Amino acid sequence: MIQSCSSADLFERTKGGPVLVDNPSSVHIPVLGQEVVSLLGGRSDSLKASGLIVDATLGAGGHSALLLEALAGVRVLGTDQDPEILELARKRLEPFGDRARFERARFTNLARLLRKLRCDRPIGWLMDVGVSSLQLDRPSRGFSFSADGPLDMRMDPSRERTAADIVNTWGEEELANLFYREGDEHRSRPIAAAIVNARRRVPFKRTAALADLIVETVGSGGRTHPGTKVFQALRREVNAEGDELIAGMQAAEDCLAHDGVLAVITFHSGEDAVVKQFMAEGAKEGRFELLSKKGFSPSREEIRRNPRSRSARVRGVRRIRGEADRNTPLGPEIEENTKP
Repeated sequence: MIQSCSSADLFERTKGGPVLVDNPSSVHIPVLGQEVVSLLGGRSDSLKASGLIVDATLGAGGHSALLLEALAGVRVLGTDQDPEILELARKRLEPFGDRARFERARFTNLARLLRKLRCDRPIGWLMDVGVSSLQLDRPSRGFSFSADGPLDMRMDPSRERTAADIVNTWGEEELANLFYREGDEHRSRPIAAAIVNARRRVPFKRTAALADLIVETVGSGGRTHPGTKVFQALRREVNAEGDELIAGMQAAEDCLAHDGVLAVITFHSGEDAVVKQFMAEGAKEGRFELLSKKGFSPSREEIRRNPRSRSARVRGVRRIRGEADRNTPLGPEIEENTKP
């Protein structure tokens, strides 16, 4: 078993070093690790935190490893909708033995899952939304415009609809609205028109073909690849990320113990706005206590070590339950509030 230490010591030890290595050339560092441990560690002394933490986006297992190592009294239920990533995390967290449990689930199924497993109400709930670096770094998953692969983008491979299905069947106006709404792409109309015109000749099957068409349509200037926002919009639609985000936060509200903490990491302003509104409304109605009005962003040092963290933000709230339901175990009402 890895020895416990303070979250600050643990964070310092992991700087510049591997948190999860699924092959010798691939290193994965959890974003805002110190902040997550501090938020979920407890109100007074983080080393005394005791109970179940749900890592609802287990991914590479980096955040769970930090939590398990820093908080000796904590167990983690790690869930992810991606079976390939779930297996990698299982291997990463093997040293923690039965303190780590693994289940495949989408956000929409989380409350029902906890009831099925007869879990105690969690003291912590983490959601790190968006695409995992493991998914981005695998061309075969179809998330990246920088390496050719099938135009897929499904985080959960059991979903029926792929990005290719959307690109090849949606109308021009539907595509333009999607790129603008989910990607904030202001050149959405010429891109959508070019896609519809090109697919009349050959349907889109590969990421490189779509990325090349976008470059041909709008040019290659700017700090980021011109396909970034279109690929983001397609990914969000394929995986129903907007609906899943709301469902995950609602499940946390339903399931968390009194004084339990919900922490959500986002990577773009649209998602952050949804999280901010959900938490603010809960605080106004007396169901949450805001732990920070502005949330927490990565330090310059973290951004230097991990450039992908530059747009990240974590927000946290503490669940407040009335005297009547403070000690109520997870029950049938949780299932009723969960989307199928």
